[in-house]
Amino acid sequence: MIIRPATASDAFAMTRVLNQIIAIGGTTAHETPKSAQQVLDDYVTGPDVLSSVVTLVEDRLIGWQSVGRWQDEAHIGTFVAPDVQAKGAGAAMFALTCDTVQKAGVPYLVASIRADNEPGLRYYARMGFTDFASEPHFALSTGQIVGRIHRRFDVV
Repeated sequence: MIIRPATASDAFAMTRVLNQIIAIGGTTAHETPKSAQQVLDDYVTGPDVLSSVVTLVEDRLIGWQSVGRWQDEAHIGTFVAPDVQAKGAGAAMFALTCDTVQKAGVPYLVASIRADNEPGLRYYARMGFTDFASEPHFALSTGQIVGRIHRRFDVV
């Protein structure tokens, strides 16, 4: 497994992972597939991106993690291909992410997780994130109420 900073050339593979997760549903608040340009701008090279890392196994990009400024906080998103989840990619990426954002002076990270996303809630708890707020009435565009839990991790 190789963990490294994301580059512009990773955007297409990152998009493939994200759109596969969106298509399956249930573990992301993203509901509409993204283009490679959107992923590049929002998660790799955009002005609000603080960190972006990828995981490769045998030259296949299997996951990515990005931290970006949103509402004056550093928000983290983690996406791992469904066929390889819970095999250590998320934890490995988080180590590089923490190193990167710590060097940038980011004091804490925020993860906003759908309340029905049990794998995501377990992952962020394992990484040391703790609950600080919730939105029990958070709904998808369909009106389906899924709730959302906000967790925080102190980097420094």
